[in-house]
Amino acid sequence: MTDFAERLRQRIKIMSKTLPEDLIARFTKIVGVEHALTSDADKQAFEEENRGIYESRTPLVLRPANTEQVSQIMVLADESGTTIVPQGGNTGHVGGSVANPDTCEVIVSLSRMNQIREVDPLGNTMIVEAGVILQNAQEEADKCDRLFPLSLGAQGTCQIGGNLSTNAGGTGVLAYGNTRDLVLGIEVVLPTGEIWQGLRKLRKDNTGYDLKDLFIGAEGTLGIITAAVLKLFPKPRGREVAYAGLASPEKALQLFNHMRENAGNSLTGFELMPRIGVEFVIRNIANMRDPLESPHPWYALIEISSSRSAEDARSLMEEALAGAYDAEIVDDAALANSLAQQNDFWQMRESMSHAQKPEGGSIKHDISVAVADVPAFLTRAEIIIKSMIEDARIVAFGHLGDGNIHYNISQPENGDRDEFMAKRIEVNAAIHALVREFNGSISAEHGIGLMKRDEMARSKPAIEIELMKRIKSSFDPKGIMNPGKVI
Repeated sequence: MTDFAERLRQRIKIMSKTLPEDLIARFTKIVGVEHALTSDADKQAFEEENRGIYESRTPLVLRPANTEQVSQIMVLADESGTTIVPQGGNTGHVGGSVANPDTCEVIVSLSRMNQIREVDPLGNTMIVEAGVILQNAQEEADKCDRLFPLSLGAQGTCQIGGNLSTNAGGTGVLAYGNTRDLVLGIEVVLPTGEIWQGLRKLRKDNTGYDLKDLFIGAEGTLGIITAAVLKLFPKPRGREVAYAGLASPEKALQLFNHMRENAGNSLTGFELMPRIGVEFVIRNIANMRDPLESPHPWYALIEISSSRSAEDARSLMEEALAGAYDAEIVDDAALANSLAQQNDFWQMRESMSHAQKPEGGSIKHDISVAVADVPAFLTRAEIIIKSMIEDARIVAFGHLGDGNIHYNISQPENGDRDEFMAKRIEVNAAIHALVREFNGSISAEHGIGLMKRDEMARSKPAIEIELMKRIKSSFDPKGIMNPGKVI
């Protein structure tokens, strides 16, 4: 029997670049003319890839209004052999939601499915549709004095379905876990059009395989997530944010352990930032300034939350920072004195990736290693990169508390962007090889998509890749779900 991957490649190869008009008409009938987009102008926003790396073209964008319409789309896709690319807010970084320009993949946007079906404050759950924007879910929880802790830089545009499909991380992982940890149940439309109603609110369910965890993180290759039961948490009664200057990543790791020892589970955020990243933010993001009087090689953004009171959070932060001073871990620190200042401190961190854009080309990595290995990884990585591009500007920042570092490299100042970006594959290979030496992950929170598909195959044991292929073939034997992504 032909290998599944080969069958999938052959299927893509023989597909026509355009859909038959009668098939477009049948798809259109499902969602209505207004929500079946065929003109270049209407399709443009859905075809544009977030980082501009991949070309994306589709003959048709479908915008279903509900789960039943998604089901009907998949029934027709299964019957006709049409390949489908599910799409949320289209904010991804790895080409997971792009349509192959050489085929005729249909984009199914879940953006119209944006209803919050239920909020249950007593049960601490919320049922939302896949097209709900993350920030809207956060705000809806806030109205009921609850917290939905998933927090991302793109939270104003990214959608819950995409968050689940990529198992998004963000700044709340330290205290609350990845997206997978924040989901109790899901509703999924399978490649056949069948609907799995898995919207259970159960905290404990030991009845066989946990199917929901197969779909979370699968990037739309096994089915289309249409709704989810999300976990809510009591809102903290007190929150404090501090910004500390440090001499090195080693000191940052010492500070992290010191804060965990003194604040315990009240430590809800710990982010690492380099001086060059701070300089980029100050230079390129409006109204941003350094909270400290003098520059430092590295910085930590620290958040402590208390379920008891604002006074308790303040006391925990002050005592922990004082101890860090006494232990000569911290060189300087500023404690936010208002909610606005807290937001400004966080904005410094959340703007770091965006602040690189005006600096020219940027080669980005989303890696993770064991928390204790972060300083050693950063030292080794810098030696490697400087040997390849002597004047490269390294902007390594991220979630030190869970070992996830966004190892971004900006082009040399006044350098040639195209010349720099031409080294992307070579640089990626070098960093990912180092990640493997540390037994880390080449994708901590952004997913695999097209960008890291082949690299993942080199990074994981052959049996893991084979098991993934078996799962894919079992759920999607015709290979119509987001082909070419992940595996």
